Amino acid sequence: MTDAPKNRVTKSATSPPRTSATARAPQNAAFEQEVDEELQRDRLHELWEQYSGYVLAGAIAIVLGVGGYKLMESKRLAQMEAEGARYTVAVKQLTDTPADPTHPALDSIAKGTGGFAMLAQMRLAGAEAVAGKAAEAAARYDAASQMRGADVMLADFARLQSAMLQLDTAPWADLKAKLAPLAVDANPWRHGAREVLGMAALKAGNRSEARMQFEKLISDTAVPAGIAERARIVMGSLAAAELAEKGPLAPAPVVATTPAPAVAVPANGAPAEKKK
Repeated sequence: MTDAPKNRVTKSATSPPRTSATARAPQNAAFEQEVDEELQRDRLHELWEQYSGYVLAGAIAIVLGVGGYKLMESKRLAQMEAEGARYTVAVKQLTDTPADPTHPALDSIAKGTGGFAMLAQMRLAGAEAVAGKAAEAAARYDAASQMRGADVMLADFARLQSAMLQLDTAPWADLKAKLAPLAVDANPWRHGAREVLGMAALKAGNRSEARMQFEKLISDTAVPAGIAERARIVMGSLAAAELAEKGPLAPAPVVATTPAPAVAVPANGAPAEKKK
């Protein structure tokens, strides 16, 4: 019996280990991920080469657009500041020389466009109203209310002022057409519009319309105190006029009564006995 040599190495000890499917799975996944990333990089590179010009052009357009808007806004603000300064000087001239009928500086602004032109028109209209030129003032107020781009609230105020100046001259239908949109509940000038509508209706002899407008003023808790007081006075006058038209009240009928028979009283103060 011979002993095996000690330095003998078995085949299993020298051969490389076999790689199982479970061990190869992470290696395959990492390889596939690397391939996908490389493909994505190649695709992005192709897209950039294809559309980079458009991207750069869009970015430049955005920068130029923002810069242009800022420049236009700056110019607009500078123009508004200049117009405001002109308007302030013109109003000061109007205040310093109220007897001057021309007011060229303010009239020049009123012939333009925009908010300051509208304000200039209304300033000139107020000056003409103070000077007693009601027709000219009403025409200026109407022109101010019809300016393009005019502020809605200021335009409604101009219409109200025009109607007030035409209260004694304009027909009832014209005043109603001008003031009806202002007399709605949502309009801030509704109280003044309803008062002028009521007065115009009274002048036209339309008492029912006048009563309706003044009743609205009396029942409105937000109405200014002065307008509410005038509305109550007018309503009292309407009631008195209607009572006067009905004539004096007829006197109460007199009911005739038969006097009771007199009873004779004897000298001693006792009543006399009736004869049987």
